[in-house]
Amino acid sequence: MIDYLIIGSGLAGISFSEIALQNNKSILVLDNNSQNSSRIAGGLYNPVILKRFSEVWNAKEQLLLMEDFYSVIEEKLRTQFDFKKPILRKFFSIEEQNNWFAASDKESLAPFLSLNIITTKYSGIDSPYNYGEVLHTGYIDTALLLEKYRIYLLENKLFLEESFDYNSLVISNNGIQYKEIHARNVIFAEGFGLHMNPYFNNLPLDGTKGELFIIKAPLLKLDVIVNTSVFILPLGDDLFKVGATYNWKDKTDLPTEEGKQELLDRIKEIITCDFEIVEHFAGVRPTVKDRRPLVGTHSEYNSIHILNGLGTRGVMLGPAMAKGLFENIEKGIPLDPAINIKRFKNKNK
Repeated sequence: MIDYLIIGSGLAGISFSEIALQNNKSILVLDNNSQNSSRIAGGLYNPVILKRFSEVWNAKEQLLLMEDFYSVIEEKLRTQFDFKKPILRKFFSIEEQNNWFAASDKESLAPFLSLNIITTKYSGIDSPYNYGEVLHTGYIDTALLLEKYRIYLLENKLFLEESFDYNSLVISNNGIQYKEIHARNVIFAEGFGLHMNPYFNNLPLDGTKGELFIIKAPLLKLDVIVNTSVFILPLGDDLFKVGATYNWKDKTDLPTEEGKQELLDRIKEIITCDFEIVEHFAGVRPTVKDRRPLVGTHSEYNSIHILNGLGTRGVMLGPAMAKGLFENIEKGIPLDPAINIKRFKNKNK
């Protein structure tokens, strides 16, 4: 019997897998690659919501944990995934500059907002009002991370590539049986695929579609991340990832002309040089209306658990939420009520 059968190998799934392995637990991960939001994600980690100049929920704790978490995985897989880069908020007016300084006076934001205006002029961007710098930022190359981690799981015979058949799950007092697999616990980390899950599909997961570009812009000389109405992330070789849109109605992962035009319009507001679209892709983020993850144990079956709803900040939330769920299961440490699915009473069967 293994300790954990984990359904899903996106950021939530691999975060829990790694926490379990670090604690000497046995795991098996099952996935069919039907959900791609983690793979195409921008992967930015940023402790400040720049649109409203407010702190990301529990940002300090998440940043501390994720730094160690990804560092351990980088060493284990001998691959760099964590790229620390400044995020610059382009100002469009003197008023925005003033709002920045007002926000930096807030106790919760002071550690994250630099008081020094960045006056650097980047070729390809017109910035008469300069930039503000967010501290403790960067990005995780999520596609590379998930690919390398999956290879690691495969090499260690800890991965099955197949669709999960809910009808084959048998629950007993000792745990669960799934086909030939016996496990003490099953962790559902399916992202937007949660809607197919009969144990948790009444939870209010409301997917948000995002579309992104990879563009080539040889005249754009940028070695930092610029964030305004979209982010521009330098990838090297004159390539930049640009995103993202937010669509609450379309639940497909197909790129659209509407999303393409929205991104083109926003890019042209920021950069002044020519560019070409190299790739256009889309995915549905697993988001929740109250902007908190879905973490916890089924109300009737104590061997069935969920780790979902990481939304747009999966690289920051994943390690912290996985650790919280693991410690809840193994040590009985209570979950933060803000993330516990018990906040939606009578919503899970």
